[in-house]
Amino acid sequence: MEITSFNELQINERIKRAIEDLGYEQPSPIQGKAIPVFLEGHDLIGQAQTGTGKTAAFGIPLLNKVDPSDRSLQAIILCPTRELAIQVSEEIRKLAKYSTGIKTLPIYGGQPIDRQIKALKGGVQVVVGTPGRVIDHINRRTLKVQCVNTVVLDEADEMLDMGFREDIETILSNIPEDRQTVLFSATMPKSILDLTAKYQKDPVNIKVVRKELTVSNIKQFYIETRNSNRLEVLTRLIDVYNPKLSVIFTNTKKGADELVSDLQARGYGADSLHGDMKQVQRDIVMDKFRSSTIDILVATDVAARGIDIDDVECVINYELPQDEEYYVHRIGRTGRAGREGIAFSFVFGREMRKLKDIERYTKSKILKHSIPTVDDVEQKKVSQFFADVKETLEEGKFSKQLQWVEEFLNEEDYSIIDLCAAIVKNSIGDEEKQEIKEESSYFDRRGERRGDSNGRSRNFNNSKDMARLFLNVGRNQKIQAKDILGSIAGETGVRGKHIGNIDVYDKYTFVDVDRSKAKTIILKMKNRKIKGNKLNIEFANRSGR
Repeated sequence: MEITSFNELQINERIKRAIEDLGYEQPSPIQGKAIPVFLEGHDLIGQAQTGTGKTAAFGIPLLNKVDPSDRSLQAIILCPTRELAIQVSEEIRKLAKYSTGIKTLPIYGGQPIDRQIKALKGGVQVVVGTPGRVIDHINRRTLKVQCVNTVVLDEADEMLDMGFREDIETILSNIPEDRQTVLFSATMPKSILDLTAKYQKDPVNIKVVRKELTVSNIKQFYIETRNSNRLEVLTRLIDVYNPKLSVIFTNTKKGADELVSDLQARGYGADSLHGDMKQVQRDIVMDKFRSSTIDILVATDVAARGIDIDDVECVINYELPQDEEYYVHRIGRTGRAGREGIAFSFVFGREMRKLKDIERYTKSKILKHSIPTVDDVEQKKVSQFFADVKETLEEGKFSKQLQWVEEFLNEEDYSIIDLCAAIVKNSIGDEEKQEIKEESSYFDRRGERRGDSNGRSRNFNNSKDMARLFLNVGRNQKIQAKDILGSIAGETGVRGKHIGNIDVYDKYTFVDVDRSKAKTIILKMKNRKIKGNKLNIEFANRSGR
């Protein structure tokens, strides 16, 4: 059985409500095939790439199986990395938003174990963890696995490649044999097959093969901008490129309707297309779009499949899709019938990693595009204005208007240049918008923290606003500038814009910070650890120490 709608699932209504909040309109291929099998209680082998929606494929049925009245541990999800464990845990929490009583906890190395022990003692039904830390807790008897009825191995091939096979086998051998064992892997090498043969019972195999789709005739760009600035960036893009027809994608129906309201309020001809609309409504919107009564269509992934119009010149991903395949379907709305198209994607922070996955999948380069400036928008308007004027001049049918101008100049004391300038100003207006200020994200194009191994440079406007801090760790402890930046930002909540130069030496490090944040940083970082080294942090003295 394969489902085509989440409403077909025999699951808790509270989970369905959370799915609706997340804006999932219909299951992805792996979700449609895997969820029913999981719900039936079968062991499962799912072969699917990262970014196909597999977290929800196991998260939805797993949560449906959890008994909220029982505070004992019932499910373990193993992940290869700390980052994936955090990501999976966050998504499980979103799916459990209305499931009162269900607690999820990520456990991984690098986080104080006493904090995890305290949380486990409070009662946790779902643990998402890395193999090493899970074993550590089992050995300490802080993770009691006798009531575990479900185990999920996420990105199993990655875990084996990282040398976790022995850890995984140790964990599985400690968990009751009557459990349900679910495994997801992008590839199926012999090592995975050996593992499934040993620890699964008659597993159902599900394989999702992606189509090879090309996007060679579409120019692809990304713009790094935070959510609060996206509407302004979007309108500037439309003003500068002035596409004949454009399609903008959001991930939810609510998001599509809200964006349309915002665009209409700014005078743009826009309408939405999504799964909540009846077919008659969709047909009306599409007719308006085809006839250019509206030139902007804001759509969700499900509704977009009916968009087959050759004149779409631009696609904008207002939000990145959950699945890389959806990205290709989206931008494929442009560049049709042999024409060239252009696609923009708005990203920020962690989304840069997802963008890299999309590049790998599409086998194409997505180039960085700067945010259009006020001058860019103004110059485009001026160019278009004079292009229209030139067209009118070439037609030559303006004798009546010429008489009006002559009469005005005879009666008033203005030059023809002043008159033309005033007409241009009345037609175009003045752009009084301020430039958009974006704080740089913590992540660069490789998804790593910014900063090199020797230091990190940033200029404050005034040295009086800056305080210099001394840290007792340096290159000898394998400390890099990005480690310092990441630790301060992560432990104190102080943003990157408040952290200046980071000068790493052999035995110590100097960090320039916003003076107003210095005491907070010292207080919160005192006695913390960086790469296992206990930290001493204080104001640097005048001699530079």
